[in-house]
Amino acid sequence: MAELIDIATPADHQEGTFAILRSWLKSPGDAVCKDEPVAELETDKVAVEVCAPADGVLHALVREIDEEIEPGSVIAQLAPAAAGDKARPGSDGGGENAANGAAKASPATPADETKVPRHSPAVRRLLNEHNLAAETITGTGKHGRLTKQDVLDHLETAPSRAAQPAPSVLTAPAAPPATGAAAAPAPGAHPALSGAGVVQVPHTPMRKQIAAHMHKSVSVAPHVTALFETDLTAIAADRRARKAAYAEKGVNLTYTAYFVRAAIEALKAVPEVNSRFHEDRIDIYKSLNIGVGVALGDDGLVAPVIHEAQDLNLLGIATRLQDLTTRAKSGALTPQDVQGGTFTISNHGVSGSLLAAPVIINQPQSAILGLGKMEKRAVVEETDKGDVIAIRLRAFVTLSIDHRVLDGYQTNKFLTVFTDTIADWRGE
Repeated sequence: MAELIDIATPADHQEGTFAILRSWLKSPGDAVCKDEPVAELETDKVAVEVCAPADGVLHALVREIDEEIEPGSVIAQLAPAAAGDKARPGSDGGGENAANGAAKASPATPADETKVPRHSPAVRRLLNEHNLAAETITGTGKHGRLTKQDVLDHLETAPSRAAQPAPSVLTAPAAPPATGAAAAPAPGAHPALSGAGVVQVPHTPMRKQIAAHMHKSVSVAPHVTALFETDLTAIAADRRARKAAYAEKGVNLTYTAYFVRAAIEALKAVPEVNSRFHEDRIDIYKSLNIGVGVALGDDGLVAPVIHEAQDLNLLGIATRLQDLTTRAKSGALTPQDVQGGTFTISNHGVSGSLLAAPVIINQPQSAILGLGKMEKRAVVEETDKGDVIAIRLRAFVTLSIDHRVLDGYQTNKFLTVFTDTIADWRGE
């Protein structure tokens, strides 16, 4: 028998973390072509397809569903196709012996259980929660695949189908009426919750990794947060003036684009903020790769990266932001879209918060910028005729820093440049 070929996960599918083997797209004995997806991994940020490195027959699955997979790990083995004899899908590929060998070597589930539809984790969750059949929904993604938005749009047009509870949520039954002496609460149970019913929601892989990443960050980096306030009146006027012209180009000009542009100026003024801590040194990056937090509702959040942001003007930033945000919400980000960030912006004010402190640093970065809710406030302004009270559009701005890398001087200088750039915006 020809030497087996390892099918391994990409060595760079994530930055320093693990992934979860979420589904097999092929079964032992199936014919596969080079670059054809055979499995899907799920990280806290994106879904990653693992593809066959050559034509052949899937021989053995050496890792199991829901197992943690490190970058570069072998997850399956491929029997190469014989020269001039490319296996046909649906055939036994390597004959009876090959199929038998695959069955013996594989620790995974039976073939009929491994053929999982190729949908993203977010799509599968929605389908399961609302008891929907994928084939009843028209997919608008690549090769006709379903996106999260496709399912949400379907639910809006067919609300009666969304009545089924999620199968992954377990509701504890109410306790039966006690007879005689009062029953003692179960060991470890909180007396106030006894018999009240509990909804148990299992952690998703994304939630597990967000929790691990946040815990690591606060454990490793001493966080300090500085608070400034900025005036947004100038950029609000500039946005009104530009928005129609940007829309003609198919670009939605958001306030976040201005925040990224101002952050670029602040990072140029204080390059130490764009850095990474090592035990023997600090690496200061010349490339400004700015991640922008995108909330995915109950699914968590991701921070796709605008790479080489220092080379972009406002239109370029707005265009890149729109693309990344749209693909983040539809589950279409690639691993490269969320890798290589050197600084992150969290515009948490879009969901209503005035202040969040500290915003947890996205390790191994050294700082994260937080933008609070924009609102009109009464402020005192100096004029030639004395102090007056004016109504201005304002927001709180924070910079949470790794105090091993940055001190108060650099932090305040960064925020000064950032807020001045916003308040004194003169266009480009």
